[in-house]
Amino acid sequence: MKIAHREIGPAHPPLVIAEIGINHGGDLEVAREMVRHAAAAGCEMIKHQTHIVEDEMTDEAKQIFPPNADISIWHVMEQCALSREDEAELKRYTEDLGLIWISTPFSRAACDFLEMLDVPAYKIGSGEADNLPLIRHIAAKGKPVILSTGMQTIETMRASVAILEKAGVDYALLECTNLYPSPPEIVSLKGVTELRNAFPNAVVGFSDHSIGPEMALASVALGASILERHYTDTRYRKGPDISCSMDPAELRLLIDRSREIWIAANNDKKRTGPEEDVYRFARASVVADADLPAGHTIGEQDIWARRPGSGEIPGYEFDKVLGRTLKHAVKRNQQLRWSDFSE
Repeated sequence: MKIAHREIGPAHPPLVIAEIGINHGGDLEVAREMVRHAAAAGCEMIKHQTHIVEDEMTDEAKQIFPPNADISIWHVMEQCALSREDEAELKRYTEDLGLIWISTPFSRAACDFLEMLDVPAYKIGSGEADNLPLIRHIAAKGKPVILSTGMQTIETMRASVAILEKAGVDYALLECTNLYPSPPEIVSLKGVTELRNAFPNAVVGFSDHSIGPEMALASVALGASILERHYTDTRYRKGPDISCSMDPAELRLLIDRSREIWIAANNDKKRTGPEEDVYRFARASVVADADLPAGHTIGEQDIWARRPGSGEIPGYEFDKVLGRTLKHAVKRNQQLRWSDFSE
């Protein structure tokens, strides 16, 4: 798939998405500062969350308290949402720094607003992964979609994926665990592989809510092409997602190390050019294991394989020497040559 100018998939380095989300607390200047630090860390894509609360929730949400907050989910989003004007400014600022800006719409109104901003792609969070009418509304915009799959199974994802495929949009599926933070006991790296096998048309990635970069980095070796993590300019801020957010230093580490893992994960099993010098001394050569006379027929007790590998007969051809007859005497530890034997 391609979002803006960025090609995404197994043939390309992993895309690391810094999810500012609601970590700015509704303050545009804080959000801008977060983006500035992300750009300095080498980030390519910022993800925001677009909350138009009155179209997103009903009044019942004022009685629901998420595990990572001490106020209702309605009031969390009400406090943390940027105004439409501020969100448009944040997108402009992000793009002026050369980064790609996308967002998660949590309602039809949010999706339609983002379409007015001409976003290059949409992110759908795990909470909406089975919200079929909203997925259908987003997919109808014809833009690429990144869909997190937390709290879902392969089977419950099939209807959502069918909507994306029917709409003909490019899409990515992100393995995800929705506890903030997520302990390793409930994180599923295996889910990356299961998504790849179940949905071969999808780009597959990993949306990480654990502490530290280890889980996200491990997912790259399993084929994750997108890494998404919550992000903040400093962990000393307050907010429901700060505990599982990376800071700019960890963002830089995730970008650099994920590229290295991706490169190594795609290298074939072979002896490389730089290893040749090592191979010449580390490999064994077949040698006489005793002083042997001319005319002697070689048995297994007569020879051995020892370093260096500069001899004519490598250790892996040991068995080919057995039963051959020496044309002349040889000394113990003498590297043997094919010309030492009668035809």
